Amino acid sequence: MHDPDITRRRTARLFQVSFWILLMTAFALYFSGYLERRDHPNRHLLQVDPQGPAEVVLQRNRSGHYLAPGQINGHAVIFLLDTGATTISVPERVAQQAGLQPGRPSRVTTASGVVEVYQTQLESVQLGNIRMHHVSAHINPHMPSDLVLLGMSFMKNLEMTQRDGTLTLRIP
Repeated sequence: MHDPDITRRRTARLFQVSFWILLMTAFALYFSGYLERRDHPNRHLLQVDPQGPAEVVLQRNRSGHYLAPGQINGHAVIFLLDTGATTISVPERVAQQAGLQPGRPSRVTTASGVVEVYQTQLESVQLGNIRMHHVSAHINPHMPSDLVLLGMSFMKNLEMTQRDGTLTLRIP
């Protein structure tokens, strides 16, 4: 004979396991979005409004840096804004992906010491609704990450205002 209590217990156990799996999945989805928003608060810059103002408003991430998606010669990159960098510094791997040609070698002083880099000219650099053409940069074969340092060769032509964890860049 078939015992109805066994069927009821199995069904209850199946519902318990399903509930916990759904709950853990919901937590994982929520926290992955939370971590993404905390570490990359400026990912919204991927949607560019060509009719919008030539202005970008960035939020500082939890490490105190301003990271933002952008483009070099139409190639998607992640910029780390660095007002201490004279020019844009492109990691060698990113430069290869973007089809950049290394020019004459030169030596620059970085946080890691003096390194040899290769001069290059960027046809276009875009950060949100701000686009500039013919911007000086260098290719740095010693950079360990794929972050592009967005230096003053881009930002020198912008008005910058920093307040309460927000950095506003605009073309004056």
